[in-house]
Amino acid sequence: FNSFYQAYQHKLKLALIGQSIFGQEVYNKLRKEGHKVVGVFTVPDKNGQADPLALAAEKDGTPVFKFPRWRAKGKPIQEVVAAYKSVGAELNVLPFCTQFIPMDVIDCPKHGSIIYHPSILPRHRGASAINWTLIQGDKKAGFTIFWADDGLDTGPILLQRECDVGQNDTVDDLYNRFLFPEGVKAMVEAVHLIADGKAPRIPQPKEGATYEGIQKKENAEICWDQPAASLHNWIRGHDKVPGAWATIDGQVVTFYGSSLLDASVPTGQELAIKGASRPGLVTKNGLVIFGNDGKMVLVRNLQFEGGKMIPASKYFSTDETTALELTEEEKKMAEDIKAIWKGILSNVAVIEDSTDFFKSGASSMHVVRMLEEIKQKYSGLQLQNEDVYMATKFADFIQMAVRKFRGEDKEEELVIDYVSKNMNSMTVNMPYQCFINGQFTNADDGKTYDTINPADGSVIASVSSASLADVDKAVAAAKEAFENGEWGRMNARERGRLMYRLADLMEEHQEELATIESIDSGAVYTLALKTHVGMSVQTFRYFAGWCDKIQASEFGATIPINQARPNHNLTFTKKEPIGVCAIVIPWNYPLMMLAWKSAACLAAGNTLVLKPAQVTPLTSLKFAELTAKAGFPKGVINILPGSGGLVGQHLSEHPDVRKVGFTGSTPTGKQIMKSAATNLKKVSLELGGKSPLIIFSDCELDRAVKMGMGAVYFNKGENCIAAGRLFVEESIHDEFVSKVVEEIKKMKIGDPLDRSTDHGPQNHKAHLEKLLQYCETGVKEGATLVYGGRQVRRPGFFMEPTVFTDVEDHMYIAQEESFGPVMVISKFKNGDVDGVLRRANSTEYGLASGVFTKDISKALYISEKLEAGTVFINTYNKTDVAAPFGGFKQSGFGKDLGEEALHEYLRTKAITVEY
Repeated sequence: FNSFYQAYQHKLKLALIGQSIFGQEVYNKLRKEGHKVVGVFTVPDKNGQADPLALAAEKDGTPVFKFPRWRAKGKPIQEVVAAYKSVGAELNVLPFCTQFIPMDVIDCPKHGSIIYHPSILPRHRGASAINWTLIQGDKKAGFTIFWADDGLDTGPILLQRECDVGQNDTVDDLYNRFLFPEGVKAMVEAVHLIADGKAPRIPQPKEGATYEGIQKKENAEICWDQPAASLHNWIRGHDKVPGAWATIDGQVVTFYGSSLLDASVPTGQELAIKGASRPGLVTKNGLVIFGNDGKMVLVRNLQFEGGKMIPASKYFSTDETTALELTEEEKKMAEDIKAIWKGILSNVAVIEDSTDFFKSGASSMHVVRMLEEIKQKYSGLQLQNEDVYMATKFADFIQMAVRKFRGEDKEEELVIDYVSKNMNSMTVNMPYQCFINGQFTNADDGKTYDTINPADGSVIASVSSASLADVDKAVAAAKEAFENGEWGRMNARERGRLMYRLADLMEEHQEELATIESIDSGAVYTLALKTHVGMSVQTFRYFAGWCDKIQASEFGATIPINQARPNHNLTFTKKEPIGVCAIVIPWNYPLMMLAWKSAACLAAGNTLVLKPAQVTPLTSLKFAELTAKAGFPKGVINILPGSGGLVGQHLSEHPDVRKVGFTGSTPTGKQIMKSAATNLKKVSLELGGKSPLIIFSDCELDRAVKMGMGAVYFNKGENCIAAGRLFVEESIHDEFVSKVVEEIKKMKIGDPLDRSTDHGPQNHKAHLEKLLQYCETGVKEGATLVYGGRQVRRPGFFMEPTVFTDVEDHMYIAQEESFGPVMVISKFKNGDVDGVLRRANSTEYGLASGVFTKDISKALYISEKLEAGTVFINTYNKTDVAAPFGGFKQSGFGKDLGEEALHEYLRTKAITVEY
């Protein structure tokens, strides 16, 4: 650069007309190159503070003139013109000038006048050229130095430079990266070219000429009916001055820091914006707005009418920041920053905590200066222009700077320790710690236990075993999230968005989830993929759709009441979330049982603490990871692996838990009811079953055989609605049994990850031993063991599919649930419909039931008489997310799935108004 200047030999006497740091830099460079600045003509002091160009010139002893105007009533002010002519300039240089200069002055010098303009002329003539470059989406930006004439930016071109415009460049970006530094160099080069008689005068072409007016606040309102790219260009084209704005909650809010967002719709809280056809989303990264093409723009900062600027992500936040206690090093830094402020705000006698940077006379050009001075002293403190706009008062600025200096502004990252295994043609990453308040953490007392692969008895992982202290922490986190956190303030539709996002993530990870489910519970992989995981995804999507419909008429209503005359009354009901819910789930469908309860719980607006079964914790912990990735606020979902007798018991007793949802055995359900009485918790229970399946001789026999086997052996019999007892009409009994045994012999027992496997291992060793004992009891009581009843001779916890016949009503296996692959068959006399009904209902359980017959009248009669929460006719195991599921009698009460499930997690409030 210096060698370039040395090529120019001639020097000129210059008048600099203009202002700003840009003008100051041009002034300094020209003087450094030997040109004589005979006068500086700039604006008057503002708030007692001189313009940077005036400060530099006064320091050097250069004559400085501060005229408020050059013309009056359209004519030059002669005293001003005379003062200008007195300096004897040979060339006027206008680096940045906001005043209207008379032609008497423009044409006066020997070489005339040159002006810097920040666009590639003839495009974007006018005072807001950089703004319009971005507003109109130009791919190229640049500047022009031209010879002044009597038109508006129409004079002949001396030189031009251009640069590429980045997708998310702002006015500041272009100015600081190119227009300022390269513009200063080009102004000096232009003066040299003139001095040496080499400066061209290239007429501006008429083609492509545009003129746009000055962008002012009143015409910077955002028009929403345009594509996302146009919205982005409008916002960034007005950033920082004058600022694109919209009306939110009745006040003008200015948008800063926009960027195009090419991703799936993030989770966030809806924000209504006047004129926008679609609400914005306040997300953890900022405000997401939508173009009419459905594409998105992310806005980082918002400024209110009073001048306060906040991160857009904090729009709904009401948190007050506590003042920091500064260390000695930080106090010194604060004093150094105060000195920098004092150097800029020279008109302010004392910098106090309440001193406002901009109200004290600083402008955007001083922001750059301040940050550069701070950077020179504290290179580790990385501040951005927007930081100044968000903390304009000195005390606020120091607090913000200290937090950044400490690194406290960085968002806490989710740290996950995995047990990773290469299996099923993938790497499976499994969290193994408690999940409390949005973080994975070891149990408070450090205890762990091993979770076992039932296919071979090997240890999969050592999992944290939650303690009583962990229960208290998780409940406290859930309570805080419900009462004071973002979740409690979130609108229903945003809850739905989070749940949809979670369902999407579960689907994206379905192969990994199914693999974990298979190795942890013994489920055959193909079944785990379709049912364990597939139905879990469907459940979250179903209840996500309910989130913003809970206050519909069937949930809340207006009620006519007797009027208290002469006044009038209005009574209406409102459904509200209950609060902190404890969910305790079994080991047979670890992920699906989690989904059935958690989805309804969350859709209603509650927070939860979930205890997975001790032997199958891994998919629940993987689910916790996905909830964090989906953006669920901390504390909303907490997962505590460990002992049911310890964790489950403490949850059911805990005074801050307002609801318990439990699936498991009837004896445990009874204990939970007792414990819940401590604070009269709401309780829903899905308990044991001994589901009867009645098969009449007029059925389609092959279908009945296939469905009957599925009713017993589905998920290796570890199925809450499994047909615990089959009643087969005498005339087809033997043929039915023969066909069942024939089909069993075709079943492949083996590795659950093998796609051809029909029957996997039982869930855990103790359960296998219980099943073997169950079969021994059946034999001892006189039932006929037709097939199976033994452990398969191979590693793992495999059991042969088993068939018992000649089972009498008084026998243990006729009355108690096996929860395994044991078919218990009893005959009933031909045509004895009412007799078999009495036998089917002669149980304390009432979860499910079934009937196979071609006679629809008989089927409907049977369905009316069977005492069970679900009746299947000519099918079995056909559940759906929209159909309520739950039992009668000692099979529990309350419903999972369907609209009715929501009532389990809501309370009704009646409100009466007198008017």
